[in-house]
Amino acid sequence: MSRKEKFFQHISQGYSFKGESIILGGAILDGEALPNTAVKVPLKTLNRHGLIAGATGTGKTKTIQVFSEQLSSFGIPVLMMDIKGDFSGIAKEGEEKPFITERHAKIDIPYSTSSFPVELLTLSEQNGVRLRATISEFGPVLFSRILNLNDTQAGVVSVIFKYCDDHKMPLLDLKDIKKVINYITEEGKDEIEEQYGKISTSTTGTILRKIIELEQQGADLFFGEMSFDIEDLMRIDENGKGYINILRLTDIQDRPKLFSTFILSLLAEIYQQMPEKGDSDQPELVIFIDEAHLIFNEASKTLLEQIETIVKLIRSKGIGIYFITQNPMDIPSGILAQLGLKIQHALRAFTANDRKAIKQTADNYPISEYYKTDEILTSLGIGEALVTALNEKGIPTPLAATMMRAPMSRMDILTESEIQEINSKSKLVKKYSELIDRDSAYEMLNKKIALVEKETSLREKTQETQQQQNQSSDTASAVGKSVLKVLTSATFIRGAFGILTKMFKK
Repeated sequence: MSRKEKFFQHISQGYSFKGESIILGGAILDGEALPNTAVKVPLKTLNRHGLIAGATGTGKTKTIQVFSEQLSSFGIPVLMMDIKGDFSGIAKEGEEKPFITERHAKIDIPYSTSSFPVELLTLSEQNGVRLRATISEFGPVLFSRILNLNDTQAGVVSVIFKYCDDHKMPLLDLKDIKKVINYITEEGKDEIEEQYGKISTSTTGTILRKIIELEQQGADLFFGEMSFDIEDLMRIDENGKGYINILRLTDIQDRPKLFSTFILSLLAEIYQQMPEKGDSDQPELVIFIDEAHLIFNEASKTLLEQIETIVKLIRSKGIGIYFITQNPMDIPSGILAQLGLKIQHALRAFTANDRKAIKQTADNYPISEYYKTDEILTSLGIGEALVTALNEKGIPTPLAATMMRAPMSRMDILTESEIQEINSKSKLVKKYSELIDRDSAYEMLNKKIALVEKETSLREKTQETQQQQNQSSDTASAVGKSVLKVLTSATFIRGAFGILTKMFKK
């Protein structure tokens, strides 16, 4: 049996699954794409998370597009964090071109064009479905971790939440929690000390500064009502296709704290609200996190631990998370170890550090008798990748250099008019466009402070009036005594004294 025949058998057996699968492309051997060697991923294992990595311009975005299209075709909704803004074309039908026809002929996979149902989401002032969450929904532990607080500071945040719960004051947005901090430091200091113990002003000052730092990154737009309902990520259109929810993040690339705040809160909420799915045939939702290093570069140790914990546990809810980055080393090892699917596009070796990183990356892949992994990583062409997945029994599939199939949708971004068209037809844009500012901690404490000030002012006026009356009484008494003293003088005749005395008695 020839080497090519052995390889064909190797791939055919390794990627033979009973259930439904996503087809990524066809296998490559010695630089040649081989027909009938489909490289696939079982739907059943897509909740085991994954990594899509590679240098700029090697085809990561098109791989995500292909992946998302097929998920949608199986009725599986997608949430895509679109940092660079180059993913929106999936809403429009693609165009078959000669290079696409040639590519698909090589891997023997039929090609057709199609569009997919899309919702455009936003965390900022861009047009789209506004995503918001309340401070109360975060809770004291998560909110403290986002702010990177120490144990003492986190304890004060817990007291703040407890105080608001006890007094039925909702914490909805950042102005609410800032108002509470100011209140317990100033007007309500005695009340807090009596009920919850003494709180250091230096501690509250540190917490307030960190909240302001978060606010400056645009978090004031994110915290508030109405809160986004995660059920709206799980929609299927009238044709049975899962919605592809594109979160447009082009204007917050320089605000990683807001990005990581949103990601962590979303994952935590999905984990809390979604029921256990066990061993299901396909995921409920797949999340793609582009430029994943933005989360991890700015994350504290506690935040990383929280993300790692959620990644471990959320797969039991039927949720798959896929991290997209240039270098796999951008992903913490604890999280990298949880990823069942790895799609590695080409890496570039320009420096000694690059070569070292490539060797480390190669060590993360199964050993193959058909490839020298560290060498092929630098020689892959655009739209080619190394792939290893999990089969239906959870066993890693053979490493396969793969010529990826082309997207069925447009391989370019939407125009502004096309974006407006999608938003104008969206039910979710209308649902979440209104900013609700109901009475919460900020308004309630302002009313409480105003009432106290009014009572204090009234009390002070009453005391002032009483003092004036007392002073008038004292003056009248003193004058009377002085007059009596003069009138009782021996220089006056008894008759005059009697008349004047009667006059004063009256």
